[in-house]
Amino acid sequence: MAGNQVTLTIAGDAGSLQAAAAQSDRALGSEAPKALRVAGNQAAQLVVDNARPRVPRRSGKAAGSIKARSTQTATKIASGGRAAPYMPWLDYGGKVGRNNTASRPFIADGRYVYPGYHEVKGQFEGVLRTALQTIADEAGLELE
Repeated sequence: MAGNQVTLTIAGDAGSLQAAAAQSDRALGSEAPKALRVAGNQAAQLVVDNARPRVPRRSGKAAGSIKARSTQTATKIASGGRAAPYMPWLDYGGKVGRNNTASRPFIADGRYVYPGYHEVKGQFEGVLRTALQTIADEAGLELE
């Protein structure tokens, strides 16, 4: 955890795609990483859309700080940061403030982001599975 930002990384089973890539790197083409990143963003957005309404609101900054982020190799759901440095405390709990005056029961799985993921896990996996199948089909490869 860097600073006041909480990052949830969700890694799917891409072993079958890696095996297919080993069979034929050229068959996948240059569009495969972009397509995977787009699919990762779509899947992560499902979690963001499920988690945001759960967050308590005063200014809406905490809920607004929950965002999907991605690279070509990973998709992450981040919350907190400069806009809402208190978001990890809201999500996981603990004691903060002068002399730990603000206390909230600690919940290891969090209250908003991880439960949001668990609720849409089936849809999340479906989006990624469909994208992997589409990429493989376009490359003329078979996934198991």
